[in-house]
Amino acid sequence: MVAAISRTNKLPLYHQLYEILRDTIAHGEWKPGDMIPPESSLVESYGVSRTTVRQVLDKLVTDGLIYRQQGRGSFVAHPTLEQILTHLVSFTDEMRQRGFEPGTRVLASQLMPAPPNIAAQLGVEPDEELAYLRRLRLADGEPMSIEHSYLVHRYCPGVLQQDYAAHPLHETLERLYGLRWSRARQTIRAIKAPADTARLLGTKSGAAILFIERVSFSDRGSPVEFLQVCYRGDRYSLHAELRE
Repeated sequence: MVAAISRTNKLPLYHQLYEILRDTIAHGEWKPGDMIPPESSLVESYGVSRTTVRQVLDKLVTDGLIYRQQGRGSFVAHPTLEQILTHLVSFTDEMRQRGFEPGTRVLASQLMPAPPNIAAQLGVEPDEELAYLRRLRLADGEPMSIEHSYLVHRYCPGVLQQDYAAHPLHETLERLYGLRWSRARQTIRAIKAPADTARLLGTKSGAAILFIERVSFSDRGSPVEFLQVCYRGDRYSLHAELRE
């Protein structure tokens, strides 16, 4: 049964519709991954303007309750994912532990000379050969993050010959090259999503995203990977427990 908008209620129509749709999601009538009705159906069902519907949908996107896929429509989002910062877990393992189906789209794969700033992070000479991999990471088909991996190629020659849409990078590094991460150092900051990043993540250009830079060290003590990750700000929170 569709909840009704009250014309005598002092609350604005926008606020009433927002609460109705939010409660529909909260009570499980629309489940994560479900497509919500198109704008035209919501206009007809609730007797409000298309402008009001769009404002409400924009608010639901901002609050992380729904997400949009260009050309398809709007879908109910999964609950915000909390990433714990006290140990190293791959994206694939993290999604599997949370009951999601991880997915990957390879956006770029190439050998390149190390730029001076990345060479400094990896402790190598500028222009040393790196293997570069850019991937869009998904959970149940929903874009979650974009990863830029820069690997010291001499530690993993031929690493780009593998299919990383089907096989996790870190599993491949361990299986073929005996490389295991023992520790990492990272920085985290909030940035505004560039247009291309926002398009791939399904967010608005300029939306807040979490930007992480991480240097991972093998159990042999050498820095092997410099990783840059753009996380959707509406789908991720970071958690750390602090003690005296």
